[in-house]
Amino acid sequence: MDSDQFRTKWQRLWAENNIFSVKNFSEKPTYYVLDMFPYPSGNGLHVGHAVGYIGTDIIARKKRMDGFNVLHPMGWDAFGLPAEQYAIKTGVHPAEVTKVNCENFKRQLMLMGLSYDWSREIDTSDKKYYKWTQFLFLKLYEQGLVYEKEENVWWCEELRTVLANEEVIDGRSERGDYICIKKPLKQWVMKITQYADKLLDGLDKLDWPESVKKMQREWIGRTEGVDVDFKVLDAAGTTLTVFTGEPETLYGVNAVFLSDEHPYVKTLILDSGSALQANISLLLDPKNAVDGLFLERFALHPLTGKEIPIYVVNYLAIDGKEDAILSVPDDDPKAQELCKQLDIGHVKVFDGNHIQAILQNSASINGLSRAEARAQITDKLVLSHAAVKKVRYRMRDWLFSRQRYWGEPFPLYRNADGQVVKANYCELPIELPLVENFSPGPDGASPLQCAQDWVTCEDVSGNPLFRVTDTMPGWAGSCWYYLRFMDPHNQAQPFSKQSTEYWNQVDLYVGGAAHATMHLLYARFWHKVLFDVGLVSFDEPFKKLYNQGLVTADAFKDATGRIVAVDEAEYRDGKYCLKDTDDELQVFNTKMSKSLLNVVVPDTLIKEYGVDTFRVYMMFMGPLGQNKKWDIKGIKGCARFLNRVLSLLDNGTGSPRSHGKKSGVSNERMEALWGKALLKVDASFVTLNFNTAIAAFMEFINEAEKSKAYFIEHIAEDFIKALFPFAPHVCSEIWERLGRTDIDYSEWPKARIRLVKATKIYINGKHVDDLLDGTGEEQSDVEQARSKVSDALKGRSVFKVIYAPNQIVNFLCSQDA
Repeated sequence: MDSDQFRTKWQRLWAENNIFSVKNFSEKPTYYVLDMFPYPSGNGLHVGHAVGYIGTDIIARKKRMDGFNVLHPMGWDAFGLPAEQYAIKTGVHPAEVTKVNCENFKRQLMLMGLSYDWSREIDTSDKKYYKWTQFLFLKLYEQGLVYEKEENVWWCEELRTVLANEEVIDGRSERGDYICIKKPLKQWVMKITQYADKLLDGLDKLDWPESVKKMQREWIGRTEGVDVDFKVLDAAGTTLTVFTGEPETLYGVNAVFLSDEHPYVKTLILDSGSALQANISLLLDPKNAVDGLFLERFALHPLTGKEIPIYVVNYLAIDGKEDAILSVPDDDPKAQELCKQLDIGHVKVFDGNHIQAILQNSASINGLSRAEARAQITDKLVLSHAAVKKVRYRMRDWLFSRQRYWGEPFPLYRNADGQVVKANYCELPIELPLVENFSPGPDGASPLQCAQDWVTCEDVSGNPLFRVTDTMPGWAGSCWYYLRFMDPHNQAQPFSKQSTEYWNQVDLYVGGAAHATMHLLYARFWHKVLFDVGLVSFDEPFKKLYNQGLVTADAFKDATGRIVAVDEAEYRDGKYCLKDTDDELQVFNTKMSKSLLNVVVPDTLIKEYGVDTFRVYMMFMGPLGQNKKWDIKGIKGCARFLNRVLSLLDNGTGSPRSHGKKSGVSNERMEALWGKALLKVDASFVTLNFNTAIAAFMEFINEAEKSKAYFIEHIAEDFIKALFPFAPHVCSEIWERLGRTDIDYSEWPKARIRLVKATKIYINGKHVDDLLDGTGEEQSDVEQARSKVSDALKGRSVFKVIYAPNQIVNFLCSQDA
């Protein structure tokens, strides 16, 4: 068949009839499936992006057939550094670049036949949207969650901007991998730490990958311990308070390590002049390895009375640790390395591994376990007033301001006395002014400071006001966009209470695992604040989270190390060579990247093979949640499969299925095989391993071709309905040729005969339920069984699963937590 003959027809009909436009307050049950907000870059979409989008589209289409009112929207996370950097280089306004990029992204998404409700499309850089981002910011401000402070912040010279701690990895920018340095600046900060416990507690009730929840728990880093006082032997009689979550290790402390941000260090710099500051600057150079600088000061150990040295070290801030820590080399590899380098001796306080260790060289707690020693030392320190019990967090408050142009302006002013004045709600939106130069100043000052006509204004009484010239980070708009999708045309509110109560949580949120500790944490924080102020009635935004895998691709280098484009490489005689030459190329598999010239775009593939072939192949490559290697050779098999389906069901090969009594003799074997295939398709919507569904369709079509007449008369309609979410253009065409209409909302098929027996579900050998829709395939059956008995498994850790096809699934796990 013509590889793409039905795409234009059906995409036009879908658009003309608003097939996917959804209304609030239907009597149908709701289902909200959402893709993570894409940033519309100038590079456009590649096939790696397409995996998740096609996956959620398949789910949305089936849910409509299951009778749900499906909210499946799309929009653009449109503020961001790339557009601003492009504007700095070219002088083209970021809004113009963003508009072009959004249009291109939308064209590509529509090309793939994705069933989005485009009537709800939003753009975070549109003033009609960021008016409400400013509105919600003021709600957080009114709760005392926004404050201004001067601190050493990460500054990236290459990007010319301040970055939050989460955006810097080992001293380099998360975007672009550029060197960052610490720089003292006054910044706006959000008290996300005030919600640390709520953010931790909320994770327990979420259906999220355990790996993501673990990352959030570790990032928040809640630790119970003590603040211990160490008296400094200096003329000022200073006391250093240092937190430790492991007071049982105190007898092994051989030094106090401070970050350069510690107040005591700042005081010493003032007292000692520029020499100490210069030495600290050298220490903090990102090119230096782990190192320390002796401050020529000592502190008294509160338990032993010994004098221990005080150092400034260069790894605390990068690790996000407290401003002061205790050196316990016996329990910390970095401390071991540093103490060896600085020639600081230490004693060994643990006998055995560090979890089951017995204390030694620790006076009264010798011979105790860590847990026993911890309790004794804590009590001793607290009773002697040398310490107080504390809970500390690894997470720091969220650095929220940026000194750049392309972002939401803060709805804040300063009056003539420098006091902060918040904007009135009726003033919103506070729009970005036009500026001639988008570059920050040489000292990092915002380009908005140059727009003095915009900066200087008056209050209602004619008193002078001066706008805050910082802008919000790109995360601001994506913190709440899922709520705006529920009510995108509301001009009086960011969203109505009725719309949020109707749609409630996002049922399924799909996106990359890279957002585990930034976007997802920030969105949960904003949502919990909105819950506390009564704007929403549920305290978590995303009920179920699913991370799609990466699509990797081969990249190539020639003998000189030059990157060679994919279309210049040719596979011959078991190796890759440069086209039209015998020059062998070096091959390495990696994520798709424009710089590596290995990006594969959907546009070309759809034009050559057809949109449904592309969709089916993207799902057939492997489980949705696993990384997959791109291999163009596999797509041809998917094209042959769809050609066989179309040929088998072409209007000339048979008549539509009759509405009355079925003719012919029932073929029990065909019905049983179809029942088995359909069970596998149904199971794929539980595991989201759609490759198993495609394989089931392909396997069954072999049998259908052998019993063509029976298939057409009795099974064809159900087959097409089940295949429809995966290949909607071809299936819509066949459905029409069979004399049917409205396949988008037709009822999902049910098997009439099944080969598979009921599978018994056990927990620790005790029968708790039965799985009636087993497939005989382990991964599918185990996931379905886990889902069916999820309540009984809550609070338990499954350490083994015993599986016998069509017989048992036995979860061996811990007892109740």
